[in-house]
Amino acid sequence: MTTKPGPARAGSAVRCKSSPSVGEMATALVLAAAAASCLSAEPALTDDEAHGAAASPGGEGAGQVPAVSDDPEAIAADCPFAHTRQVAVATAAQLRTALADAVPGDLILLADGTYTGTFAASTSGTASRRIVLCGSRRAVLQGTSFQSARGIHLTASFWTLAGFTITNSQKGVMVDGGHHNELIGLEVRNIGHEAVHFRKHSSDNVLRDSFIHDTGLANAGFGEAVYLGSAQSNWSSLTDGQPDRADRNQVIGNTLGPNVTAEAIDVKEGTTGGAIRNNTFNGAGMSGANFADSWVDVKGNRYAIEGNRGNSSRKDGFQTHVILSSWGNDNVFAGNTADVGGSGFGFLVAGNSTGNVVRCNNTVTNAGAGFANVTCQP
Repeated sequence: MTTKPGPARAGSAVRCKSSPSVGEMATALVLAAAAASCLSAEPALTDDEAHGAAASPGGEGAGQVPAVSDDPEAIAADCPFAHTRQVAVATAAQLRTALADAVPGDLILLADGTYTGTFAASTSGTASRRIVLCGSRRAVLQGTSFQSARGIHLTASFWTLAGFTITNSQKGVMVDGGHHNELIGLEVRNIGHEAVHFRKHSSDNVLRDSFIHDTGLANAGFGEAVYLGSAQSNWSSLTDGQPDRADRNQVIGNTLGPNVTAEAIDVKEGTTGGAIRNNTFNGAGMSGANFADSWVDVKGNRYAIEGNRGNSSRKDGFQTHVILSSWGNDNVFAGNTADVGGSGFGFLVAGNSTGNVVRCNNTVTNAGAGFANVTCQP
């Protein structure tokens, strides 16, 4: 493999393992900080996203209002996030109302059930009063087709999405211009293209402890589990021709695969300073389409790729590439375990890159070409 260009994607403006309970993760991640804003309607969709939202359990009938409580102690055990107002929803109509009326400090609780359609949020929380959307894995945001639309489109900051399932959409979670968002303990499955995408300068976001599988059902070459930034070929339409500085995003402790048809994590040129740590990659079902032949492909700068475990790659375990000069450099691979099962290397570093480091504490087995194409460093 040499380079991986970024072709235009429809709907993109030219482009578990058993996890800890949401309660356990929220207690550790959120209660130490003051916690817990959002929009009514999805921004204008492209033609292939223009399916209207269908009815959810209980129907979309008028008069379905969320149950609102100002008692900060009234909270479900699975969603122990600090909040100033709790909003309980059980239908798609109620969820849209809750998103439309959200204010900083809201905890929106999803009852178990299916919420059919697409959902969007654009009003931001604050650093001290996040907005939280939380439910169990049995609360399912279900799109109308994996050929179109997004499960949830977030154009806001300081949100926490926790615990629930997203399925049957072209994109799972799309974050555009959002910062300091947390995606915790989600399951994203049966998706037409990529499952989670941070783009349009979305920075300082975290995806953690989530299970992503069965992606690329509409286009195998676009079926990444996690996509950071945008390909240079799409900057003219997405970021006014400038690099998509989706910087300092973190992907931590997730299970990615099986049946992720492209890379588990695709890091695009233009992005800097992210972390990919303690994830598990299952490459069974990787398609090889659009040069997808490794778990992780890094084309950005200064990423820390540490403590990950992978098996069953199509060719290499981890790769770097230089799509544009000055990008694809200064990345560090340390403490990873790669049971490759493919014909390539555990670590394939682009020959025209600079400053990339593969530590000797990485472990590689079943790689047809060997440990790495570069000498490891202590």
